[in-house]
Amino acid sequence: MPLTFATDPAHGGRWTSLRDGDREWLWHRPDPARDDVAPSDAFVDAGGMEECVPTVRGTPDHGDAWSRPWTRSGDTDRVDCDTFTLTRTVRTTPDGVEADYTLLAEAGYHFIWAAHALLDLSDRAELKARVGTPTRVFPEASRLLDGPWPDGAPWVQSAWPTPCGLRLDRFGPQDGTAVGAVLANGRACVHDGVNRLSLAVEAEGQPVSVGLWRNLGGFPQKSPYRSIGVEPMLGRTFDLAAADPGDAACVPASGAVHWRLTLTTDCHCI
Repeated sequence: MPLTFATDPAHGGRWTSLRDGDREWLWHRPDPARDDVAPSDAFVDAGGMEECVPTVRGTPDHGDAWSRPWTRSGDTDRVDCDTFTLTRTVRTTPDGVEADYTLLAEAGYHFIWAAHALLDLSDRAELKARVGTPTRVFPEASRLLDGPWPDGAPWVQSAWPTPCGLRLDRFGPQDGTAVGAVLANGRACVHDGVNRLSLAVEAEGQPVSVGLWRNLGGFPQKSPYRSIGVEPMLGRTFDLAAADPGDAACVPASGAVHWRLTLTTDCHCI
C-alpha cells in the first residue's frame, strides 16, 4: 500500500501521521503543553515529525517554526518567522510522499533545517546508510567512544556505522544512553522487521545530511524515555551557532532556497 500522511498546520506544521497500511511510522508522546506553545518557548516533545528551522539545538530551541501556527492555501502550508518565510507542499506519489520546500530570506542568511522525524521502532530496528559515510558524533557520546574526547571539540568525525568505535546502526532496548550524530549523506533507510522506510533530502548547492537521535532512555535527565529520531537535514550540525563554514545552508542572491524531502518504502537507494 502507498504511504499516507497527515499534518497539523495550526500546531507548527507538525506531521502527525506517516502510515504504510496498518503500520504507523511516527512515534507519539502526548503532552498537552504542545497545544499552547508560543515562539521562544522550550521545545515540547510530542513526537511526530517537526519542522526544525533555523536550528535544531541551541536558540530558539528546535527552531522558530514548530511553535508558530502555519497557514494553508490549497495544498501549500506557510509560516512567517522573524527572519524568514517557509513554505511546504506535500503530496502522495506512486512511490511514497514528497514534500517541496522553499525558504525565503535575505541573501547570505544561514540556517539549519531538519525534518525531525521521531519513529516508532522496535528494539530490532536498524538504520542503513552507505558504509564509510563520514559521521559526526557530539559530546553526549564522549564516554561511549574508543578514545578521549578532544578538549573543546564540538564534535568528532569517523566512518559509519561505527564512528569512533560506537556502533550506531542498531537501535536496541533502553540502556540509559542518548547520542546524536550527523551522517554526511542525504539518504538513509530504516529496517524494522519486514518494514522499510527510506528518507532522503535533495537541495542543489546546499549541504545535505541525515541526523540521528538515538535516545535509549538517556534523556531527559529527570524522566528519561526511549525515542528515535532519523532526520533528513540541510546542514551538517545540529546547532547553527556552532556551524563551521559549509555546515549550514545559505540563501543565495535570489533570496530563495528550494529542497525536496522524499519518503518511500523502497530502500534500493542505499
